[in-house]
Amino acid sequence: MSKPSHPSAGQKQARGKAASVAADKAPQAHDIRPGQSIELLKELHILTRDGKLNQDSRRKLKQVYHLYQFIEPLLQEVLADHPDVSLVDHGAGKSYLGFILYDLFFKGLAGSPHIYGIETREELVRKSEELAARLGFGGMSFLNLSVADSTTSAALPERIDVVTALHACDTATDDAIHFALAKEARFMVLVPCCQAEVASVLNRNKGKSLTNSLTEIWRHPLHTREFGSQVTNVLRCLQLEAHGYKVSVTELVGWEHSMKNELIIAQYRDLPRRRPAERLQEVLRTLGLEEMGERFFAPLAA
Repeated sequence: MSKPSHPSAGQKQARGKAASVAADKAPQAHDIRPGQSIELLKELHILTRDGKLNQDSRRKLKQVYHLYQFIEPLLQEVLADHPDVSLVDHGAGKSYLGFILYDLFFKGLAGSPHIYGIETREELVRKSEELAARLGFGGMSFLNLSVADSTTSAALPERIDVVTALHACDTATDDAIHFALAKEARFMVLVPCCQAEVASVLNRNKGKSLTNSLTEIWRHPLHTREFGSQVTNVLRCLQLEAHGYKVSVTELVGWEHSMKNELIIAQYRDLPRRRPAERLQEVLRTLGLEEMGERFFAPLAA
């Protein structure tokens, strides 16, 4: 009787690759949420044209759902009060976030819920309009505006429930905060990016503060950039708290995916304002950033 043959190392490796390829041929049931538009996932390049999901796109989809887990409870809280949930996504780009939110949450709602995508690149606005029309997403609008100009635009309602700004570059995040404050937004979801303004002020005023030992924190250019980014987000959080918001700060994804990783979630709770307003002013004075007071402002009646 012949002995049963055992697969060689090469055969095992080949089988492993085949299994990996087979696993990438089609999405598993747990990969895609029930009712989600397959056509949308293809348009966003999460699924290939023939409906396949490879390892890279599976990781991308996981990150999308991770972000959605932060935003969905906020939308549910608004929905408990009224059906016409409104959300503005600043620096929308290809409106990736807006389309996913609409597909997973907004499209099944009664009333007149709406998502507005704000983007300065006209061609991206046009493409988003075309995709929304093709998918039948009637509750989506796209405006070719800067974040700052959108605050006074008649195309947007006077009040907005949720404001998002993911990787809005440099001061665009602050403009999004100012927009949200003006629109009395109930929630803000922010992922800041490329924060250079505070770092430039720190660098410009460095010579005036050499007698202060704290200057050593940002004396070297690399430290100026990193410290400036950190201080910028600290000032943003204090500003939001000075307007009555409860603020939480966490990681969006693991550091291996992105260095622009800080997720700031602000929820309006009408909290006491005086202490964070005082702390905000104290930080500005201590670091020689008084000229930034107009950007990082607190209510007069704090």
